[in-house]
Amino acid sequence: MLRLFKQYFPIRNIIFFIFEGVIIFSSVLLSCVILTFSDSYLFDLLLVMRIALITVICQICLYYNELYDFSIAATISEMGIRLFQALGIASIALAVVYFLFPIVIIDQKIFALSLIFLVVFIISWRVLYLYILNKGIFNENIIILGSNGLALDIYSEIAKNIDCGYTVSVMIPDLETEGYPHQFKELPIINRTHENLSNTAHEFGIKKVVVALREMRGKFPADELIQCRTAGIEVLEGSSFYEMLTGKVLVNKINPSWLIFSEGFKKSRLKLGLKRLEDIILSILLLLLLSPLLVLVSILIKLDSRGPLFFVQDRVGRHKKEYMMPKFRSMVDDAEKHTGPVWAQDNDSRVTRVGKILRKFRIDELPQLWEVLTGRMSLVGPRPERKFFTDELEKKIPFYAQRFNVKPGITGWAQISYEYGATVEDAVEKLNYELFYIKNMSLSMDLITILRTIKTVLFGRGAR
Repeated sequence: MLRLFKQYFPIRNIIFFIFEGVIIFSSVLLSCVILTFSDSYLFDLLLVMRIALITVICQICLYYNELYDFSIAATISEMGIRLFQALGIASIALAVVYFLFPIVIIDQKIFALSLIFLVVFIISWRVLYLYILNKGIFNENIIILGSNGLALDIYSEIAKNIDCGYTVSVMIPDLETEGYPHQFKELPIINRTHENLSNTAHEFGIKKVVVALREMRGKFPADELIQCRTAGIEVLEGSSFYEMLTGKVLVNKINPSWLIFSEGFKKSRLKLGLKRLEDIILSILLLLLLSPLLVLVSILIKLDSRGPLFFVQDRVGRHKKEYMMPKFRSMVDDAEKHTGPVWAQDNDSRVTRVGKILRKFRIDELPQLWEVLTGRMSLVGPRPERKFFTDELEKKIPFYAQRFNVKPGITGWAQISYEYGATVEDAVEKLNYELFYIKNMSLSMDLITILRTIKTVLFGRGAR
């Protein structure tokens, strides 16, 4: 695993992304070689820059069309459809760039031949890579020590994600457990003792043991794990491994000691100062760039339905301070007059015609850029909730109050990782992601969140 921008990626996936970039670059270069003549193509700086531009735009379009998410593009047919869509979008994007900057134009014949090469080479490469993923070739074999809920969650995440980079070879239950949970009965290997743990690891070529035991006292196999550690076998605590694997924590299954002693949660003055500078610069830029859209939306709202332009509602911010948060009104006026505070539902009848579009593409949230500029909110952070809901959620969800240690955000790690939720269970799942963000908060993670937010907004996902 390689840690990049506060996230963990299998090194194999990094190599895949880089190699696919090389394939795209080489396809265009090969087309140039076939259709033109030059003494040295790679020393033609302008040509290299033109090909690099095509490579970057193509990979951006592949990413935004979910072609790097192998839980979605997991079949040849789905991959082919999405690839043609991505290349079509890339062609349109390049046409716009060429119109604005004619100097980077590449010959039409070269571009057409490049598209043919791209389809053939990328599909061939991805078919081979999917075969490798499905067969588990190059996966790292691991032992999961434990049979509780955390162990089950770890096993389930590995089982359903073919590109996670791991294969569970051995599962060893808690010593006091007589039977094995039914979810594990299809495992090819089940070892029922902690004895000779090091020998078992060496027998199966395992270099990593994940400890997810029900209880860390009394019968904890310290001697066996020490023997593994000193033999060069990596021993990982289950909650930390789950965090690394999924980009979230499990608030219902972590111990307070894990939060106390784990790495992260650092909030130096420099880090907070840079985040504030990021908020000021980006909020000003966005307000200026989006000002025509803000004016147009304001007119449409007033034409569509009666009521004020903005919907202003109480929210709980950092340190539990309440403030009034504005949004473009997307519902009828006095939407909660007869119901009181309620979460929005699918196909909510209170949403106006214009409001449906605003909510689908998150345009209704844009007035909050002013709150970012004034310092009450941040661009990236946990989404603010109303006190009516936070008081109840704090009673029901462990560690819920920790989300108030940072400023609320217009977007957040939970918003790009989990769709809109309207239940306590959804609030728990969102908090899993929010704690991960608070623990690993950084400018690089903010950048990733903003880029993924653009992707979410463009496709209108998760809105109600």
